[in-house]
Amino acid sequence: MELGMVGLGRMGGNMAERLHKAGHRVVAYDRSAEARQAAEGRGLESAASLEEVVQALNAPRAVWVMVPSGKPTEDTLTNLAGLLSPGDTIIEGGNSNYKETIRRGEDLAKHGVTMVDAGTSGGIWGLTEGYSLMVGGERDVVQRLEPLFHALEPAPDKGYGHVGPLGSGHFTKMVHNGIEYGLMQAYAEGFELMQAKSEFKLDLHQIAELWRHGSVVRSWLLDLTAAALAEEPGLESLEAYVDDSGEGRWTVDEAVALAVPLPVITAALQVRFRSRQEQPYSAKILAAMRNQFGGHAVRKSE
Repeated sequence: MELGMVGLGRMGGNMAERLHKAGHRVVAYDRSAEARQAAEGRGLESAASLEEVVQALNAPRAVWVMVPSGKPTEDTLTNLAGLLSPGDTIIEGGNSNYKETIRRGEDLAKHGVTMVDAGTSGGIWGLTEGYSLMVGGERDVVQRLEPLFHALEPAPDKGYGHVGPLGSGHFTKMVHNGIEYGLMQAYAEGFELMQAKSEFKLDLHQIAELWRHGSVVRSWLLDLTAAALAEEPGLESLEAYVDDSGEGRWTVDEAVALAVPLPVITAALQVRFRSRQEQPYSAKILAAMRNQFGGHAVRKSE
């Protein structure tokens, strides 16, 4: 098959290369000339604009969009809607809110353009390891594109699934990332507890490697933890600052809307918020209250 790939960041660029290696024709576009040159170095065709991408493809066209969620995605889809023809399809592979995906699909349908949402997991390792693809959209549209999805799988018939109608791919990926928050937090807390038990002088890298084999807590996240600890056992170069890209918030919002309790995922999200506060005001209030009712000592800022 042939495909237009819009957005050549680490994931988009790696996906384009993996598709190219699988024998698919990929016409790649990014606003960055440097990214386009890098794509050419990987053997891909490059285009200098969205117009060139569309002109280079035969109908019915398929264009995979891998740009940041929010306005970049909105603007890209709006521009493509004016360039594509009825029967063409946009695959939206970013971490978009599923509600926005449904709305965008309805807008594109007015132009006769169909949309598929592909929740994509695999990060920077996808080029070599393959991707987990959670795809939503109309059955006949998805089936036409399945050669592309199969080319990105980690192994034949593993890692790709048509999970439901438009929006379900991004919804499933949202929940996936919420679960990821909880798993990561559990590992982080466990390793912090072991690090605090100073009298045992535990080698945390050794323990991570030990748990990777045969343990019920083995996982790819643990593999990555072990790799990080091998590089820098004390993680001295890192700040205790953890960002979030939005999916955890949307997962918690959805849980509230459906009255589904998610205590672990919610707590993990809140810990990320706390990691970004140098002097949390709530802790100052706690200290002030203890001092007021019990005369407990407080530490004054200098």
